[in-house]
Amino acid sequence: MPTFPLTLVVITYNEANSIARCLDSVPFAAEKLVIDSGSTDDTVAIAQAHGARVVHQDWLGFGAQRNFATTQCSHDWILALDADEYLSPELAAELERRLPELMASDNSAVILRRATIYMGAPMRWYLPSMGEKMARLFHRDRARWKDVRVHESLVFDGPSVTLHARFNHENNPSLPQKQIKVLRYAELKCRDWLEKNKPVRMWQTPFVYLLAFIKDYFFRLAFLDGWRGFVIAQTAASYAAYKRMRYYEMRRNPASLESAADALIRHGIDR
Repeated sequence: MPTFPLTLVVITYNEANSIARCLDSVPFAAEKLVIDSGSTDDTVAIAQAHGARVVHQDWLGFGAQRNFATTQCSHDWILALDADEYLSPELAAELERRLPELMASDNSAVILRRATIYMGAPMRWYLPSMGEKMARLFHRDRARWKDVRVHESLVFDGPSVTLHARFNHENNPSLPQKQIKVLRYAELKCRDWLEKNKPVRMWQTPFVYLLAFIKDYFFRLAFLDGWRGFVIAQTAASYAAYKRMRYYEMRRNPASLESAADALIRHGIDR
């Protein structure tokens, strides 16, 4: 397979179990770059063994970490994947065929579709897992990541194109790993709310939980995926409610910020 002047960039922290698969799924990238924030497992050694250049950067938050990664790339066109994501053979072939045209165009970004593997098997009906559209291939002079702690997205004003084939997301190999991520993401989101002085509206919490569950379970068709769909809907609803409860605690008891941060670091949940 030919290579193209493209950088694959992955941000990592203790991703030894998945980084090789991610890197190997993009054989056409002229550069593979890993931005690591202090892994204590074999992530760095495995990434280097699979052809990646590794740069250490202390954790800045998701948006800032991705923007830092952009500055370290050797090429203007960048493909951003998470360590638990990887290209399907179909998408790799589609990119190989279309990259010369795309990279010569004035497009700012390319929208890719993401499919989710959950509890060891692909989701078949749950809509966000069947082809969620995400801007992941972009020209660094025409796009930038939102500078937020969590739930970052790519911002661009110019034209874009959407590809047909999908890349895969191995979504949290186990429920304990999912709950760890929920705790971390909620803490980051609540800190963003705190900086913006968002009003506390605890009375909304029961309704938020109920509406989030109904949206995912029924309107997003999670129920068609059986008990796995129920687990996904319940987890999403719990996350929506927990964020509000944690933010209420932050505002009511500011000392909980420091004690929670210490606990998350002590248990390896935060950096």
